[in-house]
Amino acid sequence: MERDVDCCIEPDESPPLPHAQFYGGATAAALSCSLTLDRVGEVLLSLNSDGLSWKSLEPLENDDSTCLGITFTSKVATEIKFSDVYSVELISHGLIHVPKVSNARRCLSGRHESEVQVYRFTVYGFQQSKTMPSLRVLAAYTFGHNDLQTCQMWVNQINASLALEQGRPKNLLVFVHPKSGKGNGCKIWDSVAPIFSHAKVKTKVIVTQRSGHAYDMMASIGNKELASYDGVLAVGGDGFFNEILNGFLSSRHKAPYPPTPSGFLPSDTYHDSFCVHDPNETVIGTSSQNIEQSPLLPSPIHDGSGATVITDEDPEFPFPNEHFRFGIIPAGSTDAIVMCTTGARDPITSTFHIVLGKRVSLDVAQVVRWKTTSTSKVEPFVRYAASFAGYGFYGDVITESEKYRWMGPKRYDYAGTRVFLKHRSYEAEVAYIEVKPEGKSIPERGSLSGRKRPFWSPNKSDQAMCRVNCKVCSSTTPCSYPGETKWSISKGKFLSIGAAVISNRNERAPDGLVADAHLSDGFMHLILIKDCSHALYLWHLTQLAKKGGNPFDFKFVEHHKTTAFTFTSSGNESVWNLDGELFQAHQLSAQVFRGLVSLFASGPEI
Repeated sequence: MERDVDCCIEPDESPPLPHAQFYGGATAAALSCSLTLDRVGEVLLSLNSDGLSWKSLEPLENDDSTCLGITFTSKVATEIKFSDVYSVELISHGLIHVPKVSNARRCLSGRHESEVQVYRFTVYGFQQSKTMPSLRVLAAYTFGHNDLQTCQMWVNQINASLALEQGRPKNLLVFVHPKSGKGNGCKIWDSVAPIFSHAKVKTKVIVTQRSGHAYDMMASIGNKELASYDGVLAVGGDGFFNEILNGFLSSRHKAPYPPTPSGFLPSDTYHDSFCVHDPNETVIGTSSQNIEQSPLLPSPIHDGSGATVITDEDPEFPFPNEHFRFGIIPAGSTDAIVMCTTGARDPITSTFHIVLGKRVSLDVAQVVRWKTTSTSKVEPFVRYAASFAGYGFYGDVITESEKYRWMGPKRYDYAGTRVFLKHRSYEAEVAYIEVKPEGKSIPERGSLSGRKRPFWSPNKSDQAMCRVNCKVCSSTTPCSYPGETKWSISKGKFLSIGAAVISNRNERAPDGLVADAHLSDGFMHLILIKDCSHALYLWHLTQLAKKGGNPFDFKFVEHHKTTAFTFTSSGNESVWNLDGELFQAHQLSAQVFRGLVSLFASGPEI
C-alpha cells in the first residue's frame, strides 16, 4: 500500500498556497490536492475513476448567501467527467485570478480579485447546456500551484485516465465545402479546428474546389489508405454529406438491387443478376444465387486479354463498420441529418460528438434509377440517400431554388412559395412492400431489409421518438417471415412523393416529416400526397411546420412504413430530391440497408 505524501511548498513572492495533500491507496482510485482554480479560489481537487471534482476551501463565514434580499447560488461547475474531457495541457507560469470576497458581498462592493503567479494546467472539455439538453458548450478549467512537479503530476494522471476512454478518433479526413449554406464553411472549420488540435486528433483537410470534388476523392481513395483514418468529416450541409457518402459507397458497397414487383421491368431484363458495382469497371454477369450468398463481392479487374482477375492488394471494406465513422459539422441550409443525430444544429456540439468518439448507426437508402426518361433504355444507376428522397413538390423546390442561389438559404422559402402557388401534380404509380403488425421482430443490422416483412404497429401509444440509447435502434433481434413478399400499389396524381429514412427535423419542421422515424431501425416512411386543393395542401404544410402537429390526418395523405418501394412516372415529370441533390428518374426502385454506416453522434437528448 502506498503511503500518504505531504508536500510542503516553500512560499515565494506570491501569496502562499496551501500544502498539497495526495491520498492514495491499494486501488489508486482517488487523488486529492489543494489547488487554486482560476476565478474561483482555493479548491480541493479530486481525481476519481470517472472524472474530476473540486470543492471550495473558502471559509464558510465569508460565504454570505444573501444580499439585499437576493439569494446567491454559485454558477461555477464543481465536477467534470472524463467522458466530457478532450484534453489537458500544462501551460506556462502565469497569473491565476482569485476572488477576494464571496458572491453576495460583490453585489455591494463590486468584483474584486487578486492575482498570483503560479504554474498552471488547463482541463478542456464540454458542458451540457442548461436550457437545451442536446446542446454542448466549451468548458475550460485552469488550476494553479506553486510547484511545477505537482502540476505535471496532475497532467500525467488525467492523460492516463483519458487514454482509457474508448473509441476516440486519432486521425480524420476532413472535407470543407467553402460555399455551403451562407458560404462560411471555411470559417466554421477554423472555429472548431483548435479543438481537434487540443484533443491531439490529426486532420487532413481538403477544401473542395468544384462540385463533385469530394465524391471523386472518396471514390478514388484506396481502402488501405482509407482504413488509416478513423473517419471522414463533412463541413457543410446534407447535400455535401450525400456527395461524400455516395463517393464512399459507389465502389465499395456490393449488394443486390432492390426487390421489385412482377412486371416492373421488361421481361428481357434480368433484374436479379444485377449487382451494385463501380460504374467505371466492367462487371461480368453473376448468378443471383451467388449474389445472395456473398453480398460483399470483390471488385473484378480485367487484364489485357479480357479475363477477370480478382486481386486482394486493396482489402475489402466491411459493412457495417463500427470503427470507421462519418461526422458532420453543420454549415448548410437545413442540416437535417445533424439535427436528427445530435439534437442540435451547432458546430461545437457536433465537434463534441466527434472528438469524444460517440457512435450511432444510420440507415441508408439505396435508390436505383432504371430509366431516366420514358424513352430511355433500361440502364441501372445507383445513388444513396441518408435522410430523404422526394419527388414532385420537393424536387420542384430544389429545381426552382437553383435559380436563386445568390439569395443563400432564403432561396428555399422563396422557391417553396413559388412552387406552392403553381400547385403542380404528377401522374405516377408507386408500389411498396406491405409491413404488417404481426410479430415483434425487426431487420437484422446490416441486412437487406427489403427481403423481409418486418413489424410495425400504427398505434400511437407504441410510437417512440428516436433518442440517445434508443431501444428500437439498438435491438439486434433478427426476423424471418415465411411466404412471398406482398406488394401494395398506389396510383394517381400526386403533389408529392416522399421517402423519409430519418425524421428529418429542422428549423422549419421541428418534429420533422415523420416524428417517430428512427435512425437505425431498417425502415423508410413513404408519404404520398394525392392531388387536393390549395387550401388543404396549405393546411397539411402548416401541420408539418407546427410542433406537435399531425400532418398525416388528411384523406389525401397516405403514410406507409416500408422497407422497399418502386416508382414509375406516367405523364409530365418532376425530378427527385435525394438529400438535397437533384436526381432525374422516370422509373426507380429503393430499399433500406439497416445501420449501413456509423456516425460520430449519439442521438438527440429529448
